[in-house]
Amino acid sequence: MKHQSPFVITNIRCFVAFRLLFNARFYYPVFTILFLDYGLTIEQFALLNSVWAATIVIAEVPSGALADLIGRKLLLLSTSILMILEMLLLSFVPLDNISLVFWAFLLNRVFSGLAEAMASGADEALAYDSLVEEGDPDGWPAVLSVMMRVQSLGMVITMTLGALIYDPQTVNSILKFFGSALVLDQQTTMRFPVYLTLVLGILSFVTVLFMQETNQEQKEEEASYGLITKIVRAFKVTLAAGGWILRTPFALVVILFGMGYDHVLRLLITMVSQYFRLISLPEAIFGIIGSVMAMVGLIIPKIAEKMVHRYTPTQNMLWLSAIAMAAMAGAATFVPYWGLLPILLVSSGLMLTSFFTSHYLNKVAESHQRATVLSFKGLAFNLGYGLIGMGFAGLMALIRNSNREANPTLSETTIENMSFESAIAWLSPYTVMVIVAAFLISGYLLRRHDIHRRIG
Repeated sequence: MKHQSPFVITNIRCFVAFRLLFNARFYYPVFTILFLDYGLTIEQFALLNSVWAATIVIAEVPSGALADLIGRKLLLLSTSILMILEMLLLSFVPLDNISLVFWAFLLNRVFSGLAEAMASGADEALAYDSLVEEGDPDGWPAVLSVMMRVQSLGMVITMTLGALIYDPQTVNSILKFFGSALVLDQQTTMRFPVYLTLVLGILSFVTVLFMQETNQEQKEEEASYGLITKIVRAFKVTLAAGGWILRTPFALVVILFGMGYDHVLRLLITMVSQYFRLISLPEAIFGIIGSVMAMVGLIIPKIAEKMVHRYTPTQNMLWLSAIAMAAMAGAATFVPYWGLLPILLVSSGLMLTSFFTSHYLNKVAESHQRATVLSFKGLAFNLGYGLIGMGFAGLMALIRNSNREANPTLSETTIENMSFESAIAWLSPYTVMVIVAAFLISGYLLRRHDIHRRIG
């Protein structure tokens, strides 16, 4: 039976709820400074996030193949359990041993990377196949649009509340207002966003329990195989999906462009709290800024939905290229207060990248390997992010040493800030080179194909 609205399908509603609970994390407005306040350095922060990306790269495609073979719901349940474990580590690690803190964050990044890998492709494939079975696949852009807007509303709440409860002055003012004599310090309040994110992890697990597996007959057949057989079949599915991507220039180009935009935009967005400090924005309003960025997310998905129907993929890539280059050029200036505008462009660019790549890949991928194909996309994105993270950490170390030798009288904080600004400035020319290379390679790959002019 075909439904008029995709949102009467249980899996579609659960997909939207899962994406909200898994992604709208309370510590995001203070992400960088959370690491620093636990006692880590900027280089350790960048390297730990490279470990996170490397974990995804290693686990991404195998998890996608297993999702296609043994079931997407099982992987999503595992995802929620890993999210709970990663939050438990940060909730209870003692702060008096910096080595222990580092290892706790390292495990946190590994668990987080595994969770991202298992969720990537599995939730989307489960929802899209449900739409194929019970609704109309042409409704997928509307599902993406609603999902992104719901996520943005969730981010408004989590960004605002996360930053407020991170700040001990704000928390103590609230306690005083209610007549409490209790006074909390930074080391106590900085865990509050982590505690609330732990609750979201538990709720995401409950949400997945309500999901229903698609292609049930195939999954029952796969369940009858032994472990070795499943591993061999997963390997074959992986090779088949990889071969399909290599033989499908349009899919390869979508992944290539998505990786090009995503890795550089995501690097800057993960450093955004440190960036805000350097454009003279007070930490107390980080949550408000995050909420404003999330509110922009209420508009962008609807614009993206119209763009995929009105413009060709090539035209949409040109729009996205202009946004990415403008964002990086603007961010490199570090203009006080007004430096917020390029970050809004970065956030918009990330949402458009996610929307376009999801729409175009789901449009051309076949059901039996959809999760695996989407996992290859996640692999490419996180490989790019991991490499640029390691490159940025190395660049920071070189610039810091150079600045320290040239300015021996300056404080370490001043050296750190100078080095950060110089390292960010390199992202603008790098972005231009990546986009130009992507267009040249894509032009060559699509020279005998015109699907990029027809698909919408």
